[in-house]
Amino acid sequence: MTQSVVVQVGQCGNQIGCCFWDLALREHAAVNQKGIYDNAISSFFRNVDTRVVGDGVSISKGRISSLKARAVLIDMEEGVVNEILQGPLRDVFDSKQLITDISGSGNNWAVGHKVFGSLYREQILEKLRKSAEHCDCLQCFFIIHSMGGGTGSGLGTFLLKVLEDEFPEVYRFVTAVYPSSEDDVITSPYNSMLAMRELNEHADCVLPIDNQSLFDIISKIDLVVNSGKLGTTVKPKSLVTSNEGAVKKRHKKPFDAMNNIVANLLLSLTSSARFEGSLNMDLNEISMNLVPFPQLHYLVSSLTPLYTLADVNIPPRRLDQMFSDAFSKDHQLIQADPRHSLYLACALIVRGNVQISDLRRNIERLKPALQFVSWNQEGWKTSLCSVPPVGHSHSLLALANNTCVKPTFMELRERFMRLYKKKAHLHHYLHVDGMEESAFADAVSSLSALIQEYEELDATKGMPVQDVPRLSVAL
Repeated sequence: MTQSVVVQVGQCGNQIGCCFWDLALREHAAVNQKGIYDNAISSFFRNVDTRVVGDGVSISKGRISSLKARAVLIDMEEGVVNEILQGPLRDVFDSKQLITDISGSGNNWAVGHKVFGSLYREQILEKLRKSAEHCDCLQCFFIIHSMGGGTGSGLGTFLLKVLEDEFPEVYRFVTAVYPSSEDDVITSPYNSMLAMRELNEHADCVLPIDNQSLFDIISKIDLVVNSGKLGTTVKPKSLVTSNEGAVKKRHKKPFDAMNNIVANLLLSLTSSARFEGSLNMDLNEISMNLVPFPQLHYLVSSLTPLYTLADVNIPPRRLDQMFSDAFSKDHQLIQADPRHSLYLACALIVRGNVQISDLRRNIERLKPALQFVSWNQEGWKTSLCSVPPVGHSHSLLALANNTCVKPTFMELRERFMRLYKKKAHLHHYLHVDGMEESAFADAVSSLSALIQEYEELDATKGMPVQDVPRLSVAL
């Protein structure tokens, strides 16, 4: 079995990471009721004998002693990490795998990337190496961060280059949360644009998540819960509302529910690495099959049913409806409509009691309504994991390499240019040692080139698909 390491950077990254570890432990507890340390748990957790002084001795088999997450927690403010260390998951994280500062990055990419990147490079590298040493076969780094703040965007993308240099053979999956247009960080367009260039150059796969889409999903769940229809009640201890399971308390921490959606995405993405199934998908197969060109490594994700996320007691969606939902714009985790754009490739990661025949039938049913590039008409990758999310019969994560991501990038460029044309707030960045104004121009150029690649693909939409000549064999 392979192992993966999660690197959570900044406030957003650490809050999502905390949700992921909480839900992962619940999933494994539901399946592994005998408390045996097996391959499934080892993919993301170490089993440590805490009686031994120092790092603790890893226990490769037998009963679970003390689970430690294969994680590195980084934030340039102490608040969120301290909160995690005082919370119910405090024993899951190794205190030697944390890096914090006091001052914060002040919503400034340059401070996170240039100042803290240089200051903490060796410490970060030491933590990453230590995590890698505890793995038998390290396959993937999952990096979680936001794009709008200073630490997440700046230090999060600095980390990518470090990983590329030090672990070139290990895949780098980035979950990047993009700010909405109503974001309260005025400099977020600068931070996002500068971070985009680093993602273009140093990530293997990026899963862009849009704050507005997360908010819209939570609003739909609220409507269902509050509609008073038969059976639409929130289960006790709901995972998406709050620890108490009370809807009214959600607003105490408004991002909890949104973070849980992203955590559920990561749970489904890693389900084949953690559990058995009749058609497992290795994490490296995602990049191999869904990224035909190096720059076009942005995968649009959708989750269905939504009520899996809400733990809402309503009659379950029919299986075929679940597949249809995955391709509707209401279930996308960015503001996009993939049905009206061009697919380069698509992966379906199904969990639960679903047969291969169900998978094939739904692909054949949906194919006529979806436009794939002419040279990859059969661009599907599928996975069946036998273990469903806790308390549910099945779920589906769709990952689409689709040109529908282009408007998100165009809007980001437009918001950036509104500030940049006036040179507003630019001095905050240029005062940072090592930061040149050319970095802004280079970032715009990098994103514009990416947008151009998507536009060239969109221009081929509707072109006739030519039958590929096949070798005829004389009998």
